[in-house]
Amino acid sequence: MTKAIVMHATGGPEVLSWEGFDPGRPGPGEALVRHEAVGLNFIDVYHRTGLYPVAALPAVPGLEGAGVIQELGEGVADLAVGDRVAYAGVPMGAYAEVRRIPAHRLVKLPDAITARQAASMMLQGMTARYLIKGCYKVTPQSTILVHAASGGVGTILTQWARHIGATVIGTVGSEEKAAAARENGCDHTILYRERDFVADVREITGGRGVDAVYDSVGQATFLKSLDCLRPMGILVSFGQSSGSVGPLDVGLLAAKGSLFLTRPSLMEYTRKREDLLAHARDLFEVVENGAVRLRIRQEYPLREAARAHTDLEARKTSGSSVLIP
Repeated sequence: MTKAIVMHATGGPEVLSWEGFDPGRPGPGEALVRHEAVGLNFIDVYHRTGLYPVAALPAVPGLEGAGVIQELGEGVADLAVGDRVAYAGVPMGAYAEVRRIPAHRLVKLPDAITARQAASMMLQGMTARYLIKGCYKVTPQSTILVHAASGGVGTILTQWARHIGATVIGTVGSEEKAAAARENGCDHTILYRERDFVADVREITGGRGVDAVYDSVGQATFLKSLDCLRPMGILVSFGQSSGSVGPLDVGLLAAKGSLFLTRPSLMEYTRKREDLLAHARDLFEVVENGAVRLRIRQEYPLREAARAHTDLEARKTSGSSVLIP
């Protein structure tokens, strides 16, 4: 029998149990994938703690992986046994050596991209794609603020935005992370623990403010992020690593300059298969041409997922992390 990380209750990292797991045979429209690498993302922590409720317990967490198709159910026409594939998004179940998954969520991997690279970039990279092409179209004339600029999404987002030609300001938590962010293409870095990032953004932009703020931090940065925007700018709130954002008086958006606010999700932006393939195609292109360089800074055995979660929550990680079955 294969093994998986199974959670029988929500809570701390200790609820992640390495145990025997039978994924079953693939049904109609499904594929059986043997993982070569699994992605580690903060949304996995949200599922583990119950902040984002899971459908039922026990459950296998994880939304991202890459591997090889072992078996296909009836009705799958565009994939074959032996194909190298990757995915990101629901349904959960990536923290497993082998899993069943709806085949329409899988994309074939180009030869030049390894399973480890794919597992480190699919969720974060396709998130970056909808952030800069869907929520707000970044152009060479854009000036943007990226919180957690040296994190997983931030690392890819910064490089991609600089490839487009935008001016990128990034907030980070340490000098080491500031150096990494500059290496990724940040024009300006701000140590948010030591500096008033609103004042610094205003100074950098000559008082104008930025066109868009990309905020995965949430509670600790949300209101100040609004003060960084130019009139009719947009705040893209796509995570809450510091805690949930509280109730908002929408009149505040008018008072601060007719601002826009969105809380997007990857699943909505890739719900249709043609949109999923478009996101993956654009991501593969910028990785293959070298515009986005993937930095897998942490690897953990899948059985040690609890340790990986502990490090992630303690902000001991940077760039991307993968779990290896």
